[in-house]
Amino acid sequence: MMPAARESLLDAAYTALARRPWAAVRMVDVAAAAGVSRQTLYNEFGSKDGLARALVRREADGYLAGVERALATHSDARERLTATAEWTTSAARENALVRAMLTGCWNERLPAPRLSAVPSSSAIPAQRRADGPLPSPGDFVALVRDRAVAVLAGPGAQQTDTADLARSCELVVRLALSCVAAPPVEGGVADLVRGALYRQPV
Repeated sequence: MMPAARESLLDAAYTALARRPWAAVRMVDVAAAAGVSRQTLYNEFGSKDGLARALVRREADGYLAGVERALATHSDARERLTATAEWTTSAARENALVRAMLTGCWNERLPAPRLSAVPSSSAIPAQRRADGPLPSPGDFVALVRDRAVAVLAGPGAQQTDTADLARSCELVVRLALSCVAAPPVEGGVADLVRGALYRQPV
């Protein structure tokens, strides 16, 4: 199957999930919305759980791609971290799967695949990856922190030189996640991050 067809199926599943709980999403409806046969859908994902894992994997990748974009937006390190925090809160606000992944709070409307890897017999590389481990909230903290450190420290930086920077980056990620769980009022996450970073080595 072409990658574009796989994306169409994932888009159809995401749209269906926005309209009804995952338990009520039917594979036949997802296939019809994407314009393929139900057999094609099963060939691609193996099962409804396989489809759920692929959907969660895609949304995780989309969130992390947004982190990369946010880190590339400014020349100033503090503003790059502020943009990353703003992206995190907006992505979680607009995407229930991203919110669940970042917080670990999966409600009954959502699929809740096991985060550990599941046995995979798929011949499709993208599905084998989806069947692998899915990131936990703690994994996301580490992934975003490490990406931020790599961008801000630049190539060739030694780990001993970046310990303070890593602490500042992790502080920003955890502050953003707290704003996902308990949204701030005026000024939003940007004011909180700028205030926290004012005294931090960045």
